[in-house]
Amino acid sequence: MRQHHRTLRLLGSLLLVTMGVSVTGAAPAAQASPTPLDRVIPAPASAAPGGSPYQITRGTHIRVDDSRETRRIGEYLARILRPSTGYRLPVTAQGSGGIRLRLAAGPFGAEGYRLDSGRKGVTITAAEPAGLFHGVQTLRQLLPAAVEEDSVRPGPWLVAGGTVTDTPRYGWRGAMLDVSRHFFTVDQVKRYVDQLALYKINKLHLHLSDDQGWRIAVDSWPRLATHGGSTEVGGGPGGFYTKADYKEIVRYAASRYLEVVPEIDMPGHTNAALASYADLNCDGVAPPLYTGTEVGFSSLCVGKEVTYDFVEDVIRELAALTPGRYLHIGGDEAHSTSHADYVRFMDRVQPIVAKYGKTVVGWHQLTGATPSRGALAQYWGLDGTSAEEKAQVVKAAQNGTGLILSPADRVYLDMKYTKETPLGLSWAGYVEVRRSYDWDPGAYLPGVPGGAVKGVEAPMWSETLEDSGDIEFMAFPRLPGVAELGWSSAVSHDWERYKGRLAAQGERWGALGVEWYRSPQVPWGSGGR
Repeated sequence: MRQHHRTLRLLGSLLLVTMGVSVTGAAPAAQASPTPLDRVIPAPASAAPGGSPYQITRGTHIRVDDSRETRRIGEYLARILRPSTGYRLPVTAQGSGGIRLRLAAGPFGAEGYRLDSGRKGVTITAAEPAGLFHGVQTLRQLLPAAVEEDSVRPGPWLVAGGTVTDTPRYGWRGAMLDVSRHFFTVDQVKRYVDQLALYKINKLHLHLSDDQGWRIAVDSWPRLATHGGSTEVGGGPGGFYTKADYKEIVRYAASRYLEVVPEIDMPGHTNAALASYADLNCDGVAPPLYTGTEVGFSSLCVGKEVTYDFVEDVIRELAALTPGRYLHIGGDEAHSTSHADYVRFMDRVQPIVAKYGKTVVGWHQLTGATPSRGALAQYWGLDGTSAEEKAQVVKAAQNGTGLILSPADRVYLDMKYTKETPLGLSWAGYVEVRRSYDWDPGAYLPGVPGGAVKGVEAPMWSETLEDSGDIEFMAFPRLPGVAELGWSSAVSHDWERYKGRLAAQGERWGALGVEWYRSPQVPWGSGGR
């Protein structure tokens, strides 16, 4: 898998410019066809073509408002464009023309934007920095895929003329990464963050604890990380994030306008914690560390007061590290906890989350207890989930609990595409690209009030995944479709049109060095695996 070396490629590009080597390419701009405004993913709310395209040249400047955030986004854009174009692309608050990023009042909301393109330049306007950043992702996709390369390419670098006006359908557009079954380093998480940002994902849900590993340092319970984090599925070395590591992930995600949602799964999926501290077990005996893939066999001891001391310490320390609004408490597959104990546990734990200033998120089994006011339930059931279980979720939604939709047989990115897929699991079935894309979150659970659906999230469980290439192969090409379900309006949803837009992304993934699955459902060009 090819990695990016942005610094080296930038130096090479600048050297070519200094030597006077042409990097514009032999093909004149008039012979090039810019990407149509409506060919991006997620589909924009409105794309009105018109007028001449804009061409990025050696004389292009990136012009920003005199604000820290706008300048930072401008520098981010410049770092993407400089290596492949070979241009200096200075970021400045002076002058006119070129690429302009501006904050201004308008009907954009917190994440919307408008992109205006014409012969003299491209202007991205938004009310908030997140909107500017999302507009930059649209600009990237309007440029040739070679703009993502790590060495100078010929161009020309054209942006189609016209106007894109865009706002998201849902405020929660998430991706979950399970770092517990297999541990992923800070750099591997950052790489995934960059890939998520391209498709306007705005939540990074980190599954930080499970039976196979505890991945975040907790000062008051140090063996959670040093012992509980010392292994993974298959018996590998595992690992954990120091507090500094976790802060760096949070910082990096925030720089791409993703909010980190940490998860400590409980009362089940807790063998790594139980193995680390005997007192957390009802019999006072610590079990051995676990490296298998079974579920449902572990439980915190609901009747012990030390359990709630433990939970409060973990939540307090994790909340202090997490500037985002949410803390995920898991709650799924607690088969070793009685229903009465489960309800008792959730009644004790949810107020602790609120005490430290966070909003509860839990898997949809939380609706079998009493979700706290403002809590969100993440639904991971299947099309074939029992009517009784679905009714429980619908009732909670009708009573004010918000829903995040993650149906496992639609958007669990660790599910195999087909029986021949070398990675992943198949307990929820085989999930090809069309199945992952072709459903409507707003109509998925009949009886749920429209306002109760807060968005969608694509979980990536890691029982079979060991490195970034594995993550990418399972995420692409399904992840962009989930992103579109979260961002784009229901009326824009059309598989036949979408698969053509998706096919065009293959060349971009190749330029980025992303591993991906060449689904036969999509009319790809070259590339793929």
